Amino acid sequence: MKYKTQKELDSRLDICAIENRCANFWENTNTYAYDATASRVNSFVVDTPPPTVSGSLHVGHIFSYTQTDLIARFQRMCGKSVFYPIGWDDNGLPTERRVQNYYNIACNPKLPYDPDFTPAHNPDDKSPRREVSRRNFIEACKILTEQDEKVFEDLFRRIGHSYDWNLKYSTISDEAIKLSQASFIDLFNKGHTRSVYAPTMWDVTFRSAIAQAEVEDREVDGFFHDLEFKVQGSDKTFVIATTRPELLPACIAIVAHPDDERYADLFGKNAIVPLFDVIVPIVPSEHAEKDKGTGIMMVCTFGDAADVAWWKQSGLPIK
Repeated sequence: MKYKTQKELDSRLDICAIENRCANFWENTNTYAYDATASRVNSFVVDTPPPTVSGSLHVGHIFSYTQTDLIARFQRMCGKSVFYPIGWDDNGLPTERRVQNYYNIACNPKLPYDPDFTPAHNPDDKSPRREVSRRNFIEACKILTEQDEKVFEDLFRRIGHSYDWNLKYSTISDEAIKLSQASFIDLFNKGHTRSVYAPTMWDVTFRSAIAQAEVEDREVDGFFHDLEFKVQGSDKTFVIATTRPELLPACIAIVAHPDDERYADLFGKNAIVPLFDVIVPIVPSEHAEKDKGTGIMMVCTFGDAADVAWWKQSGLPIK
């Protein structure tokens, strides 16, 4: 028997042809199609998080989505009908930023619609961004996201993930908008929604509220500023070392660690906020760090996540 050499095997092995043959077979035979008539006990549903169509995919996407695909395949091997959709998150600020940079345009809702405007990509264009109407900007978003989605879909299909491509969706589609609005109305009618005063992450460039997931924390050099507070009804004073003196007007309380003996005699008393002469309570709180600064700190609405958490359970008003 004559064995093939590695070189001969390599010359005959066409990976791309094999991938295409498998993909075509799976699609033509509906191998991964979800059977909606299957009973609940014989169904397995995957809530696939749609990747954001605002850039390029990287190996991290492939690793994480492959883990999900392994679970879906295992459930099929167990005899279940698997609801395994894939979609694209083409909504929100990431898309808006990509469209701005790609076409060098910006949305100005005050401008009238230009039916002759066609967005064009010019990587060498260093001119100021051209302002276009809201409708023109939305149209540009749809054009670019359709192009990006095609690239995303081609890659996911080539990988061989076992999605039911008949269930493909887009978060900006009319159907998704209708479903999300109907869902909110349903929750409202059932009494599951409420309106509260709460802090909002605000993007000063887009002038829009943003999600916590869009925020990137970075360490920066700063300085401690010593602020002297008076204790109401006495001659006592204490010093707070803070890196955020600009939050002084929003101070609603003073806190120190309950085990910090330096400030034990202040608990239950009130402090006078310098410059503004506002009266605020002095209370113990375990989120205060004894070895940071002077160990006693302001709670301001809204300095950081710890301040927000403390304010929510304090019953104190927003300032």
